Amino acid sequence: MIVRSSDVAAVACSALFLAGCGGATPPAAQVERARVAMGAELKLTAWTGDEPAAVAAFEEVFAEFDRLESLLSVWRDGSDLQRLNAAAGLHPVPVSAETIDVLTVARQIGDWTEGKFDVTFAALSDLWKFDHDQDDSIPSPADIRQRLPLIDYRQVEFDPAARTAFVRREGMRVHFGGIGKGYAVDRGVAILRQRGLHDFMVQAGGDMYVAGRHGDRMWRLGIQDPRGPGGSSFASVEVSNATFSTSGDYERFFIKDGRRFHHILDPDRGEPATGCRSVTIVSDRAVLADGLSTGVFVLGPAKGMALIERLPQVEGVIVTAENEVVVSSGLKDKVRIISPPTDRRP
Repeated sequence: MIVRSSDVAAVACSALFLAGCGGATPPAAQVERARVAMGAELKLTAWTGDEPAAVAAFEEVFAEFDRLESLLSVWRDGSDLQRLNAAAGLHPVPVSAETIDVLTVARQIGDWTEGKFDVTFAALSDLWKFDHDQDDSIPSPADIRQRLPLIDYRQVEFDPAARTAFVRREGMRVHFGGIGKGYAVDRGVAILRQRGLHDFMVQAGGDMYVAGRHGDRMWRLGIQDPRGPGGSSFASVEVSNATFSTSGDYERFFIKDGRRFHHILDPDRGEPATGCRSVTIVSDRAVLADGLSTGVFVLGPAKGMALIERLPQVEGVIVTAENEVVVSSGLKDKVRIISPPTDRRP
């Protein structure tokens, strides 16, 4: 039996509002706009008395996402990543400051996660098809083994001063699928702050940043039930001026012969990671939360939570493959379990 996921990645988190907390006078109005960007819905919300100014700020954020996609996407002709991958094993190429920024953070997260977060996983992307060309084909172990030597984030060199990057081995490919949207969310947040907005939300797929309050109410964000109906939450957490990113095995997947195959690949094995159902990271930077949610997912519950506890300004909630919920020490008093996650397999 084969069950396919939707072509559009499931939204990994949803915003709810906690009433009765007191505080500042509510803003005059809620302003909201949404568009598709970087392969996901980009939803912007603000509470302000100046709707025209908010809409103008939103347009700047939409334009910034489009600009970043033109630099960071492997799907855009002439992007930094297309040129970088085309020159793999040959020569360095000039790239934007933004690409250098993402490569710098990706290297750090790769080191933190013992290489489990690796932007060169794209060497497997034409074997496992979870993107635009999703199907249920399973690559042979021999084909996977042949590609594994082409996965090593440490083989990507970059020079911030010269603004050049180089992939050392021919056939290697860099992909920002696990970190690019987080970087763009941070840029969007900076724009909205520069335009004088204080109470707002930026949500791009499973990556979200919330600032200030919803009027006189605190933010309450829901964590998707990995095996529940779409949009259902098993837990909620109260945050403000923080980012919230979830990676899960329910976003892009298929089920074949009773086994779930999903898009979060273990770069050491070349196969979908098996230790977690979902990982939610709360941090002060969306680019960190985006990369860490993927890296911790692949590391697995024990090593992943140990890493979360070591890092400053990072908290997390893990749903293990056994459907256990593990919460970091800094969130123990902030996470409310609405109901246990649905225990359905695979």
